[in-house]
Amino acid sequence: MKRRSIIYVDGFNFFYGVIKNSPHKWLDIADCFRRIRQDDDIQRINYFTTIVDDPDGRARQQTYLRALNSTPLVSIILGKFKNKEVACRVAACSHPGRRAFTVPAEKRTDVQIALQMLEDAYEDRCSLFVLVSGDSDLVPAVRRVLDKFPDKRVLVYVPARDPDRGAATELRNAATESRTFPLNLLRVSQFPARVPDGAGGFVTKPKDW
Repeated sequence: MKRRSIIYVDGFNFFYGVIKNSPHKWLDIADCFRRIRQDDDIQRINYFTTIVDDPDGRARQQTYLRALNSTPLVSIILGKFKNKEVACRVAACSHPGRRAFTVPAEKRTDVQIALQMLEDAYEDRCSLFVLVSGDSDLVPAVRRVLDKFPDKRVLVYVPARDPDRGAATELRNAATESRTFPLNLLRVSQFPARVPDGAGGFVTKPKDW
């Protein structure tokens, strides 16, 4: 009997770890994880992300989310950005006042992933939690699931091209098992250029992708 699994994708961690600056942005996540987890009965793929501020980037991102939304297996959970003040680390910085500037910071994603994992555990929706992230903020959620439900397993896939980023020691140690995300599957798991949107239309891949 196949294991019931649910997949939790930390969208920004995944993007900056393996997708950015690659030709594989038009990724069919459902197809990709069916290839990775061939022995699983995948119940759902939760994709956690936040809409970016940049107008051009937002348009491309929303196009991609529409493509993902055409896949019944995938659920999209949105967070938000909140501005935070960051101190400049450049010694020669001429910024007036306190040498600080404001940058947008992604909020809620780690909390939403944690809550979703715990809810799925309490509702017994799966026996295997597949977490795609290298973010140490998720360590408490992983530990809580395993502490409260010792019969369940948490498998972490760390999305990283860079060895330092791929270390993710805290998260790997907290999980039942960990692996590095298989980059070779990105190329073969792309959506077609035009994706049926389920309403009689199509979602078209952005030209610069």
